[in-house]
Order: sequence, then structure tokens, then C-alpha cells
Amino acid sequence: MGKTIAEKILSSHAGKELKAGDFAVCKVDFTFGQDGTSAIIIDRIKELGVKQLKTDFCMVIDHSAPSPSEGVSRVHKKMHNFAKEFSQRIFDIGCGVCHQVIPESGKALPGNLILGADSHTCTYGALGVFSTGVGSTDLAIALATGKNWFKVPETFKIIVKGKTPKGIFAKDIILDIIGKVGADGATYKAIEFCGPVIDKMDMDGRLTMCNMAVEMGAKCGFMPQDKTTFAWLKSHGVKRAAIKPVSADKDAAYEKILEIDIAKLKSQVSLPHSVDKVKPAAELKGLKINEAFLGTCTNGRLQDLKIAAKILKGRKAAPGVKLIIAPSSRSILLEAIKLKLINIFVEAGGIILAPGCGPCVGTHNGIPADGEVVISTANRNFKGRMGNPSAFIYLASPATVAASAIKGYITDPKSFL
Repeated sequence: MGKTIAEKILSSHAGKELKAGDFAVCKVDFTFGQDGTSAIIIDRIKELGVKQLKTDFCMVIDHSAPSPSEGVSRVHKKMHNFAKEFSQRIFDIGCGVCHQVIPESGKALPGNLILGADSHTCTYGALGVFSTGVGSTDLAIALATGKNWFKVPETFKIIVKGKTPKGIFAKDIILDIIGKVGADGATYKAIEFCGPVIDKMDMDGRLTMCNMAVEMGAKCGFMPQDKTTFAWLKSHGVKRAAIKPVSADKDAAYEKILEIDIAKLKSQVSLPHSVDKVKPAAELKGLKINEAFLGTCTNGRLQDLKIAAKILKGRKAAPGVKLIIAPSSRSILLEAIKLKLINIFVEAGGIILAPGCGPCVGTHNGIPADGEVVISTANRNFKGRMGNPSAFIYLASPATVAASAIKGYITDPKSFL
């Protein structure tokens, strides 16, 4: 019997043949923490008496950047001191979101095994990486030993087909899939996305879909590694010789195979307070919004900004709507400036934040008031996610967020495109 991508990567890192359901200790290629999780990682490393880290490691200051409080500033200082003591890289304030800057740095390569102290580490599966989020203590153990234990996940194969309708983007597709599978329908599974729609999808779209694999409970998600992958990695300084694609065998065993036809898909919106509660944007027409947020590790990339700018150009956000934009990395911000996308956002009444997580995690920069409605390109909408459990968060594509900002209520973007 052949192997899935997850089985192949974990087998290669365990030094023995594994199949779904097996347990194994595997060598870890790369690890990282961010400013919401690194303080505990550092404490555990100190408690363990570790003098030398056994895996490649970095830290990213992105969740609260710049610092909004004295307490957070202490955490940032602690991270800097640790990075200096152990000669480790730190992506400082303004560099961007961990799930963008790490792939941009060339640390996420096909076939790698990456652990991050952040639940959306599954994003790097878009590059063929077995990447998954773990707790800070588990991350510290990997740093101390160079390894960690894994249960090899069963795999769902999701085939996406059909002609992509006007106004439909990767975010709409993944929201539709999550709505069908359920928020816990793929718990501890690996997801292999494939099919003609995926083959034509750009890397920004693939990163968006893998980013949200965890929102249906998945351990990790994978995209095919092809010319799109190779071109993206090359553009970020990775030599072709360093890229070793991993694909499933033709006779690999899957727990489930799903076919998703998007030919009739409409712009999707995830309703409060669960990501799998999905409806077409058109059915929510007239639902007034108070805030529109464009950014995050899901949709703060250049293609996302381009889509939103195309809609916002020459238009303004509706009165009373806070339009907030957070590019996902400094390089993306610089490119957006070069393309004059930032001009369009500012002229539309938008507020530009430093590259980073921004309001998504609810620590600062756009916390909604009681009863306010937010439409966001983020990946989660449970109560309190943006800092206020009495607010209501709707998730959508950059196009839907931009169109809704103009209208002042949730709007299908099709008429703007």
C-alpha cells in the first residue's frame, strides 16, 4: 500500500516506515514562537537547564506589535534577551506575521517538519511542509531534544473542481469546505487539497486555504508542489536544488475523499460565533457593519491587497465604518506602497497598521465595542476573538470585506468586479 504525504514526511523524520495511526518520535527541522507564546517557551528552556538549542529556531514579534502595554513590552524584552543569549534570529516589530515572514525567509521547504507555537502553523503545508501548531511546552521539548512525538494522522483528500465563478476566491472556497466538513469534522486529520482549481491557484490562495485547515480540526494541510511552488520559493531566494517535492503515492489510502465543485459557488461569509456557520454574502445583504478588517495570516498578502484595492479605488468607506488594513509582512507593505495600493486605502478612509496580526488576536488596534459588527478576512470568529466577547465577527474574502466597507453592510462583491 502506498503512502500519503503525511505518512511519507513523518516516516522520513522517524527513520522508519510509518502508516496512519502509528506513534513515533521524529526529528524536527524548524521551530518558532511568537510574542503570545514565547515567554512560556523561554521559561521552560530555563527550567530544563538547556544550554544549546537542538533545532533551528526563531521568534516573531507580531501579535502585539508595537507593544500596547507595559506587560507586553516586558515580554518583548525577554524575547530579545533570549535571542541574544542563544544567538537566535528574532523578527522584530514591523517585520510581519510569523506565517508570512517564515515562508518568506526560506525556512519552509517541501518535505520539512516544522513545529510552531501557534495554531495556524499549518499554513506552510501550501509549500509541502508537515507543519503544525503545538503548545509552548511541547515546543520547548523540541528545542531541548531536537525531536518530538507524533501520531501519524489519517488523511482526507479534497478534490476541488469546476470553473471558478466571477468574484470567488480561495477564502470563499475554504469557507465552503469548512461549512461542509464542520469545525471538528477533520480533527487530527491531514488534508491533501488537489484538483484542477488548486492546480491553477496562486501561492497566496494556497496559503490562505492551508492556513484554515485547522479550522476544521485538521493537524495539517498540504498543497501539490509544482511550478507555482517552485517559482514562489525561487522568488524568496530558495535554489531549485534545495526543493524536494513530496507527493502521495497513487495507491495511498485515504480515510475520506471529498469532491467539491465550485462552479455555482457564491461569495461566502462565516457567521458568529463559529467558522463552519457559513452562508452566501447575498443572503446577509443589509446587515450593517461597524468595522471592516483586511489583513491577518489568512488574507494580508499582496494578492489580497490588490483585490481589495481594485474595489476600493475611487470609492470611500461608508460613514461610521472603520476600515483597517494590516499587511502581513514588511515586504508586502513595501510592494503595496510601490503599486500605490496604500494610497487607495488611505484615500478610501482606511487606516494602515504596522505589518503584523493587528486586531485579529484582540490585543490592540481595532477592538470592537459592545454589539459592534465586524467583517474580517481573519480565520476565527469565536466570542472574544477580537478582544470583545460582546461583538460579532463575520469572516469573508478581501473582496467581500472591501465591498462591505463601501456599502456599510455585508455585500456580495460581484457587482464591483
